Amino acid sequence: MGFCPEATTDWFQIYNGESKKQKSSPIVMANLAIPTIDLSPFFNNEDAENSKKRVKEIIRQACSEYGFFQIVNHGVPLDLLSRAMELSKAFFRFSDEEKLECNPNAGAPLLAGYSKQPEISPDKNEYILMFPPETGFNILPSNPPDFREAMEELFSYFTKAGQLVESIMNDSLGLPENFLKEYNNDRSWDFMVAMHYFPATESENNGITPHEDGNTVTFVVQDEAGGLEVCKNGEWIPVIPELGKIVVNLGDSIQVMTNKKFKSATHRVVRPKGRSRHSFAFFYNIQGDKWVEPLPQFTKEIGETAKYRGFFYKDYQALRMRNKTHPSARPEDAINITHYEISTS
Repeated sequence: MGFCPEATTDWFQIYNGESKKQKSSPIVMANLAIPTIDLSPFFNNEDAENSKKRVKEIIRQACSEYGFFQIVNHGVPLDLLSRAMELSKAFFRFSDEEKLECNPNAGAPLLAGYSKQPEISPDKNEYILMFPPETGFNILPSNPPDFREAMEELFSYFTKAGQLVESIMNDSLGLPENFLKEYNNDRSWDFMVAMHYFPATESENNGITPHEDGNTVTFVVQDEAGGLEVCKNGEWIPVIPELGKIVVNLGDSIQVMTNKKFKSATHRVVRPKGRSRHSFAFFYNIQGDKWVEPLPQFTKEIGETAKYRGFFYKDYQALRMRNKTHPSARPEDAINITHYEISTS
């Protein structure tokens, strides 16, 4: 494991002793690094209020300290996750000529359809990007059969999971009921990516270089090859794939809105040697014309200075896309959320 920035204090032991006393705990120490949180209290009524309250507190801790966690019993059917992953793998086994029949739609906010990272990019992957089905932006393959149906169904379930996690974060932050939902009620900029990472070579193994996401919440499902790593306590920690678990990481927008109360998670993808790596990433997003700035609940109402200048989300997205299309010679020169930070010196 290599060094990564922003070491923080480990809080997981706070819950470890308590979890041994509970028949069913919302946190499971699966790999002693990444917390796994059970969302089943939000789908049943048995002792719901106490269980929900405890889950909200654990998620608040995870979002405040690290900006990432995993969820189980999240409402996304496991058979759908498995079926969608197999269909995605089948598509990426096709020839380049067949895949290019899903050429990207230039009319979408981002290029919907099939794309491949340019040779100059440090990231080595290919992908299909899709927006909500009702937007009309999507260009999806007709082969393999059922690909479109499975992807649209998966998209729908991820949207519902995003709304649930957003609601939990809302309450964890002490915001008025449905505040975040009403602030960010346009779902047209949400998107999902089915990704294929090429096997590592002798000279390089990165699939996606270290970064933070620009949105509010991202869901990641990876196949058995793994490769996702998150920054914790100054170390790169592998996220061990396990059927049914969805990785959740926060993005820059929620970090800005909460004035750094919640953290944007630093992560990367390391490609394994001798095998491909497949995953889904769902980006619960903000509509492009939305103005993003630290909320008054976390600044003037509590006597704190704003740590960021405000910006239109589409402008920040454009800067981040330029990082991909015109990568800097030095990774540290890439535009990120520090571009909007207000200096306190």
